[in-house]
Amino acid sequence: MYGTIYEFETLPQVGEQGPRRIARPGRQARRGRSVPLVGIIRNPRSHRNKGHAPEMADCSNILTETPRTRSALYSVLEGFAQRGIDYLVVDGGDGTVRDVLTCGAEIFGDQWPTFIVLPKGKTNALAIDLGLPNHWSLAEALAAAHKGHTLSRRPLRISSRDGSNGCVQGFILGTGAFALATEAGQEAHRRGAFNSFAVGLTVLWGIIQTLFGRTGNPWRSCTPTRLIDHHTGTDLPYDGPGDPHERFMTVATTFEQFPLGARPFGRHVAPGMKMAVIDWPVRWVVALLPLIMMFGLAGRFLEKRGTHRFATSAVDLDIGGPFILDGEAFPSGDYVLEEGPQITFVVP
Repeated sequence: MYGTIYEFETLPQVGEQGPRRIARPGRQARRGRSVPLVGIIRNPRSHRNKGHAPEMADCSNILTETPRTRSALYSVLEGFAQRGIDYLVVDGGDGTVRDVLTCGAEIFGDQWPTFIVLPKGKTNALAIDLGLPNHWSLAEALAAAHKGHTLSRRPLRISSRDGSNGCVQGFILGTGAFALATEAGQEAHRRGAFNSFAVGLTVLWGIIQTLFGRTGNPWRSCTPTRLIDHHTGTDLPYDGPGDPHERFMTVATTFEQFPLGARPFGRHVAPGMKMAVIDWPVRWVVALLPLIMMFGLAGRFLEKRGTHRFATSAVDLDIGGPFILDGEAFPSGDYVLEEGPQITFVVP
């Protein structure tokens, strides 16, 4: 993603069409190594990479690749797996991480190499969750890896319920007003606002539009949405005053730390997949959003007006509009939203 939101017409399919094939990492290649083998996926268009050369590119144990298509990315990751890399480095923003997780799903399955993220994008929400500094060099990351400094996270995995398409993997999914907020965030980027500051501006703009918008304002519209517990088959609660088959906004993530120190899922955030849902844009509820998001304000009085938080491992998502995953738009459809594989990330 660069400059605007790219809208996919379907979930991306990469790799072989047919039976699932996983290229297991070549463990034999690791034996006898005096230094780790590092595979880097570098996005030269990421905000902080433009005009800068790759780090440590002259080192024989550093494999730096800049694939420009999903099929090329798949081939590079397959080669990394066959060579048995010790660390997989994503040199880019959240969208680059999403693309690597998506294209590598068939290759690595549940056995990914240890991840290193060099946060070079415009928002870098994953870096905030992991506690990474804005300017973190590859040398610093490898030193932290040598000391064993790691955290584990599971990305979200979204796939068609009928298995007709591929899947995508990422960390923040949103529908409804979240899509408008993502567009507003891109405008903030174009005007020079990045990271947490851009997030704050976007939230403020969305609240103003929803509070004072008149009938017909897109910020006050809802999206056809049905949320079903994947394990029980029961619909998740709806308490808004509007149509029970529509929702104003749905957000899901596995993050535990958020920009600006926000607490959108309450004061005590549990590991795993979490969802926050607003059924209908009730104005006084929208006015309380800063308290709900920043301080974890909760209570039955909010639930009765359609504000919910759910902790679940899998949800069937039937949505009549696009959803956003880490900054890109994917089409409406009938999906399964669940936790992906556990991945180990290097942290300071």
